[in-house]
Amino acid sequence: MKCLVTGATGYVGGRLVPELLEAGHEVRCMARSAARLRDHPWAGRVETVQADATDEESTARALDGVEVAYYLIHAMGGGRDFAASDRRAATVFASAAARAGVRRVVYLGGLTPESGPAPEDGPASGREPAPEQGLSPHMSSRAEVGRILLDAPVPAVVLRAAVVIGSGSVSFEMLRYLTERLPVMTTPSWVRTRTQPIAIRDVLRYLVGWASVEEEVNRSFDIGGPDVLTYADMMRVYARVAGLPRRVIIPVPLLSPGLSSHWVGLVTPVPAGIARPLVESLRNETVCREHDIARHIPDPPEGLVGFGDSVALALRRIREAKVTTRWSSASTPGAPSDPLPTDPDWAGGSLYTDRRARRVRASPEALWAVIESVGGESGWYSLPVAWRARGFLDRLVGGVGLRRGRRDPRHLRVGDAVDFWRVEEVEPGRLLRLRAEMRLPGLAWLELGVGRAGEETVYLQRAIFHPHGLAGHLYWHALSPFHGLIFGRMPRNVAAAARRKACEWRRSPVGTGSGNDSSGHNRQDIVSS
Repeated sequence: MKCLVTGATGYVGGRLVPELLEAGHEVRCMARSAARLRDHPWAGRVETVQADATDEESTARALDGVEVAYYLIHAMGGGRDFAASDRRAATVFASAAARAGVRRVVYLGGLTPESGPAPEDGPASGREPAPEQGLSPHMSSRAEVGRILLDAPVPAVVLRAAVVIGSGSVSFEMLRYLTERLPVMTTPSWVRTRTQPIAIRDVLRYLVGWASVEEEVNRSFDIGGPDVLTYADMMRVYARVAGLPRRVIIPVPLLSPGLSSHWVGLVTPVPAGIARPLVESLRNETVCREHDIARHIPDPPEGLVGFGDSVALALRRIREAKVTTRWSSASTPGAPSDPLPTDPDWAGGSLYTDRRARRVRASPEALWAVIESVGGESGWYSLPVAWRARGFLDRLVGGVGLRRGRRDPRHLRVGDAVDFWRVEEVEPGRLLRLRAEMRLPGLAWLELGVGRAGEETVYLQRAIFHPHGLAGHLYWHALSPFHGLIFGRMPRNVAAAARRKACEWRRSPVGTGSGNDSSGHNRQDIVSS
């Protein structure tokens, strides 16, 4: 089938594409920024169309000739008007799909409690039932999107999942860090609410399966794994699988969802703005009320993946650095997306720059290896306490902070999150450009590059800031005294790290190129899910 995948830069969409290709389908990806899909290992096997789901004309072009369209768009933490944006995007997409003659739309939504009876038997039981009152705004919005698609002319399949467990998923990262960092915890009452988690590989199996189902189906399906657990149960199982001592969990009724999300934001890499909809969704019991999907996509002979097994699989992927997508792969709501200006008078304003360069007694390849591994566990090669303080301050004002880390410890691709930066450009062996996603009174970029001066290797560094208003100008000048401490130390420390890297390579019998493809990526790192 010819399939369109929206949200291919996100966690689920980025994993669905290679699974559809593996199943023999033809895939087109729709993205607001086509450049963010450029470096994915499957990019050369798909067609990419740049389109905005709220614009019917560009969406219709993306859907032209498509038989099955996967709608994987949702505004997590997307500001006050996210529900209106979700509603408009779903309405536009449904209309464009009808105009293009799409055979089926598949949507991954959220599992919610329902009033009324469970879905009727049979292949099509109509629209998604209205959810109960008291849902969080985000869960209500996801349910509304499901109803919009089901009421549209094109038959739709709405898969409703609760907690998705997989390496790099936001639910798994939240569970992982809460459990690992808090051996004794006082927790909100929502840790006692029952839920039915599902492994990402089962989610993908269901999504891929609907590309081949021939019957006309227009209904929602509950999907979940074999285990029904409370969040406290999940933390205990995680601790056992991870080899941690038994966790002591003391529920208290005092923490509101707002306070809980800030607490999660301080303890885990998940910012409070993204943690809040997750926490709010846990207030309601999310247990499957039917398993009718098995009539169309039968369970595998070995059964669905249990919660403990899904945790073990996710931890193994993390240990082996084979996390293909992360929750941070998706665009951060409210983060700037403006490209680096080439005109100093861009937008009628000025650009502040801090330039540094240093000769390096190492090969360009060794220097590039250090540059490409910056951030995450490697750090930023200058005053770690200052970087941590900046990340902490960013968290306090609702930003992403430093703890998002990296998807891969050695290799980067356009669109990757690196702490509170986003990769805007990668020219292997030459340039890495990062765009700031921290809360700032302006726009900021950091460029790290490899140059040559005759036969010598040169490290090039440029920090760029485009101020917004008086606050932006004051911000830059207030921090100028610290630039020498932060940006000034980076060239020296990066050069030293490159020399150490070159020495390691000389001592290693493997060398720098073993197992690498032409882009410098280890072939064994490219794993589906």
